[in-house]
Amino acid sequence: MGLMRFELSSALIDEILFFMEDQQGDFTLDTLEGGVISALESPEEGEEDEEGRYVSLPGWGPSDGFRLMERFTAALHNALVREELSAALDRGRGVFRAFKNTLARYPETEKLWYAYKDREMKRVVISWYNALRESWGMELIGEEPEDIACLALEDFRFRRAEAADREKAERLHLACLETQSGVPCENAGVNGVNPGGGFHAAEVFSGMGEWVFPGDIGFTAETSGGEFAGYVSAALAGDSSLRVCAVEVKDEYRGLGLGKALVALLLEQADSAKTPAVIIDLPEGQGHFSRALLRENFRPCVRRYVRATS
Repeated sequence: MGLMRFELSSALIDEILFFMEDQQGDFTLDTLEGGVISALESPEEGEEDEEGRYVSLPGWGPSDGFRLMERFTAALHNALVREELSAALDRGRGVFRAFKNTLARYPETEKLWYAYKDREMKRVVISWYNALRESWGMELIGEEPEDIACLALEDFRFRRAEAADREKAERLHLACLETQSGVPCENAGVNGVNPGGGFHAAEVFSGMGEWVFPGDIGFTAETSGGEFAGYVSAALAGDSSLRVCAVEVKDEYRGLGLGKALVALLLEQADSAKTPAVIIDLPEGQGHFSRALLRENFRPCVRRYVRATS
């Protein structure tokens, strides 16, 4: 049985993955030569196979690829991209092409998809290999999945916020207010107050404190092409605590971990300055970001309720 006990190298995994997705042929692994060959080159059923030299590859078909796309889409935090990908998956014919074309409009999410796909398919290969090792009476190998969020962040550049970034940050802030409150940007001031009178949900956000940029501590995120993607800004209070004025990321770049990375940079700076406390208010519906803050040792202190009189 010695021929079957091959080592699963990174190069061999990549080769197996390539042929798993080839729906036009039938392939098998030659454990003696350590490579994938056409099933036509291996012994036919009933013929002698030198001590199990040839091993079938893990099964992978269109239905497996479709389920992988569904799981990826369902896990996306970015509602805009998630809805568009869901619409692509709901198509009858041409679903794979529609999914690919939709991703092409969002390069950062596209990179996230390919990293996710690679990781999940590698898990299939490792599971297949472990099943073989178990049959050989050998110890199973472990998995070391990569952090796909970190892979996506490699395409962004983080730097200290500057006064020259204010216009871009303000446009993003107004766009976020519009999304959160339903008040069009042209009807809302920078801090969310409706100049025309009457109550709007955006006015609630003004109670979270004045919007400040770049503040005493601020960082921005840019794509590799130099596009402004998000920012965090914070201002020192009279008691020397630090109030985070805003953490905002463009719609198309949400769900990649940018907000968490920006807050981490700000906290690192606050710790270096021995800031006694950092305070941040979150609008309702930011549960996923709330969990990220809890991991950074924040604790919830106040919850606000609003009743608008019609």
